[in-house]
Amino acid sequence: MTTPHKKSGRFQPGVSGNAKGRPRGAGEIGKLRASIATHLPKIIKAMVDRALDGDATAARILLERALPALKPVENSVTITMPKGAGLTEQGAAIVSAIAAGQLSPTQGAAMLGGLGVMARIKELDVLEARIAALEAGGNVES
Repeated sequence: MTTPHKKSGRFQPGVSGNAKGRPRGAGEIGKLRASIATHLPKIIKAMVDRALDGDATAARILLERALPALKPVENSVTITMPKGAGLTEQGAAIVSAIAAGQLSPTQGAAMLGGLGVMARIKELDVLEARIAALEAGGNVES
């Protein structure tokens, strides 16, 4: 099967001359990885030996690979939100909880982000209802 070309000899837009892409492991990087893979046990042994001989850099590299850094974890916090309050009042409650030290700034930012998503969801619900009413030929509530 031939691939369509322009008169200039180039492929037409959207048509690839290599639809399957480059084979996995091809190129210089693939050759380098294959070479390292064949020598990997010797490389690791040499790094361990250097670390045991006091090479701090070798020890650090090995430890970073074997024991990755711990990720910070924040504790769950419960705050009181005003019942029946709108999004503005809920946002104010979150900001007050941050100011009072009940929430970390990171937790507060996450909650405010979630509140923003809820605002967009409510907005879409209202728009959907208004469009449905228009399509049905009925009255549109605001």
